[in-house]
Order: sequence, then C-alpha cells, then structure tokens
Amino acid sequence: MTDVQHDAATRTLEQLEEEGDIAADYIEELLDICDLDGDIDIDARNGRAYVSVHAAEAANLAVLSRPDTVTALQELTRLAVQTKTGAFSRLILDVGGSRDARRDELARLVARAADRLEDGAAEAALPPMSSYERKLVHDLVAERGLHSESRGEGPDRHTVITRVG
Repeated sequence: MTDVQHDAATRTLEQLEEEGDIAADYIEELLDICDLDGDIDIDARNGRAYVSVHAAEAANLAVLSRPDTVTALQELTRLAVQTKTGAFSRLILDVGGSRDARRDELARLVARAADRLEDGAAEAALPPMSSYERKLVHDLVAERGLHSESRGEGPDRHTVITRVG
C-alpha cells in the first residue's frame, strides 16, 4: 500500500463526509447537465465515502447505471474529489442499485467457481475486475470457506479461488 493509499484508508469521518459532499455536488451537476432526476445519499463506512444515486423511476437512471458507466463515473468523481481535497479518494459510487446488482452477479460467479472446485478443478479463475469487486469476491469466497488470491497486474488483475488447505 502506497503512502497515498494508506492516507486514504485512515480518513476521519469528517474527511469522508467532505469527500461525500464534494462528490454529491459533482454528481448533482452531472445529473443537471444530462437533465436527469435523481436523489443522492451520502454515507461513510469502512474508511470510504459512499455516494448513492437513486430515482423513483428506475428507468430515469438506466443509462448511467450500466457497470462500465458507473465505474467511469466513479473515477471521474474521485478525480473531482481529489482535485478539491488534494488527497486520493477511495469513494464508492452507486447509481440505481448497480452495486447491489453487481454483488449479486459476483456471488453467482463465485458459486459457479465453487462448483468447478467441487467437480475436481484445482483452482477457478475469475475474469479481471476492479479492486473493489475483487474485495467483494474475497469476502464471498471466505463465506464459503474457500481461499482466494489476486493475481496479475493492472487491467489483467483477477481473482483465483482454491480449496483451503
């Protein structure tokens, strides 16, 4: 972990709330530009600011809630926060429940990988994904009593699941 990432991991609640406020302002401007309606919730947990955008009409945010779009918006929002605070941000953005949907999808991937192990495979590799998604996978794998590790570099970094022992 770099010094910058360590600093991000040890943010105070006040600093995380500031990140959330800056991010919410940025997202609100984006929604205005796109002429989309959405409500924004800010939370701070596990050393991260969480910003969620939701709308009464889910279709209203459909264009922004695609996984690749959410990832891109999250990176842009992190850059906006970093520009204002001067510090690296580990902010998580959720649009229209996309994070819950992705967690469910990852749970299905882990279940299929566990089935492959049960059928005799020595290990099961998952496709490359973000560090946040790999963390979710590691947690899901641990819940099943299996072992996981990340392998690869950069955009090829992925999770490999094996039996414990």
